[in-house]
Amino acid sequence: MEILFQILLIIIPAGGIFLTVALFLKRQNEKEVRHLQIELRKERQNFFLPSRVESYQRAVLLMERINPNSLIMRIHNPGLSAKAFQADLLKAIRDEYDHNVAQQIFITIPAWEMVKKSKEETIKIINLAGNQMGSIASSTDLASKIFEIIGEVGVMPTEITVDFLKKELQELF
Repeated sequence: MEILFQILLIIIPAGGIFLTVALFLKRQNEKEVRHLQIELRKERQNFFLPSRVESYQRAVLLMERINPNSLIMRIHNPGLSAKAFQADLLKAIRDEYDHNVAQQIFITIPAWEMVKKSKEETIKIINLAGNQMGSIASSTDLASKIFEIIGEVGVMPTEITVDFLKKELQELF
């Protein structure tokens, strides 16, 4: 019995020390894991930040390029019919969008949804103006009608989206 008592006198303190060391090492390991997670997050942000910034820049550029004011000035050809000019405007919007569609990887879902809606609203404005043109209307007539509709709309969806994109980008910093 005395041997059992002596063994217990050795095992109980050793077990206590073992548990203390195990708990200490577990806490230390958890701290190191948290520290590594924070470091990995920082590295990931540093790695992806330039791509995200570029994507926001390109999304803003997309909005500026499909804004009817700049789009008309860039593409206008006085020799075209209204229908041909309408087709050129719509093609330019689709081409700009298709060229930048991959940017959605690096910007937030709400931001990309706004980009898509702005594109769709711009197309609606052009089609609305185009549908009001007669068969002999010129590209200048269509451009005038688009500018008239823009005046009624007030703030263009592309401008609202640009403001949203700028605010989101500033939140990254």
